[in-house]
This record gives sequence, structure tokens and C-alpha cells, in this order.
Amino acid sequence: MDLSAVTDGTRMPSLRRWLQFFLFGLMVWVSASHATDLSGNTASAESENKGYRLGAGDVINISVYGEDDLSRHNYRLPDSGLITFPFGEVRALGVSLVELENKVADGLRGGYLINPRVSVSIEAYRPFFVNGQVNSAGAYPYQPGMSVRKAVALAGGLKERASEGKIFVMRDTDSEHKQTKISMDGPVFPGDTITVEESFF
Repeated sequence: MDLSAVTDGTRMPSLRRWLQFFLFGLMVWVSASHATDLSGNTASAESENKGYRLGAGDVINISVYGEDDLSRHNYRLPDSGLITFPFGEVRALGVSLVELENKVADGLRGGYLINPRVSVSIEAYRPFFVNGQVNSAGAYPYQPGMSVRKAVALAGGLKERASEGKIFVMRDTDSEHKQTKISMDGPVFPGDTITVEESFF
């Protein structure tokens, strides 16, 4: 290497330029990676919401574009699952957000609006329940991506005699109300009841 060329400054500008390009490229790559992760998470959340089936206790927003009188904000679904509109009642239990949008739009079309634009979103999910060998049994607010491990943590953790191998879940969507064995990493959904049994060893 010709040290004299470095020391007299002839190569320094090009070296600085190279470092600047390198750092700029690194920053662009990190930003792009982060944006991809965020968009992936958003897409996942949106996908989960589209397939989600509404149940009693869910809090939803129904927006009819340009028609506040026909909209419903922070509406908690009752046990009947019925939502009252001027054209009649709409049953929301067990339907997806898109299906509910279509039901409301169909009811408004013709008699009330020519081309109703309806949007339904979830304000808050109905809670899930944790029973048995946990420190604070009870109802807890659901969040997307909830697992049994997270649910147990919200319930204050396992008691000393709790058995991680004897955890059961009863799905709110199961008409037979059967208890099914589940692992600590198993998924939890709104309305589920998790029961942690005692270990005898």
C-alpha cells in the first residue's frame, strides 16, 4: 500500500464516499426489513380479523358512510347477538366481519340508501377465562396471538401444585362444550375457558 498517497489526502475523498454509500445502503436495508416485518404483522392481524367469528360480549363498530344515525359505535353484542336497525334486526353471532357488513348493507339497500357503504371493525374482543391451579383465576381481555402460556401469565402464573401436562380448553365456538387437552403453547381464542388441573406427583 502506498502510504504517501493516503497521507497526502489523494485517496481520502474516495474512501469517505465509499463509506457514505455503504452506510446509506445499510440504513436502507434495515428500514426495508423493518417495514416488511411490520407489514407482515399487519397482514396477519387483518387476516385473523377477516376470519374471526363474532360472539356475545364482543364490542364492535359499524360505520355506515355518511350516515351517523345508522352507525353503531362501541356496540357490545348481547347474548341474543341481535343488532337493531330501522329496517329490522340483524343477527351477528357466529358471523364474520365481512358477512355482517354485507347483512347490514343488504338491509339498508333500496329502502334507505341506494349504495350503502358499510364497514365493521372490532373495538374489543370478548374475554377468555382461566380456572383451576392459577394464582388469579378469572376473566381476562383477549388479544390477538394469545397462547395458553400468555393466558396463564395474565392469571398470575401457575400454583405450586399445577400440572403443565393437564391443561384443558373449552372452546366458546364448540356447541358440545367439550374439554380438550392443550399445551402451554396452544392458541387461545375469545370466549375460551382454560382449566389447569392439579398434579398429584
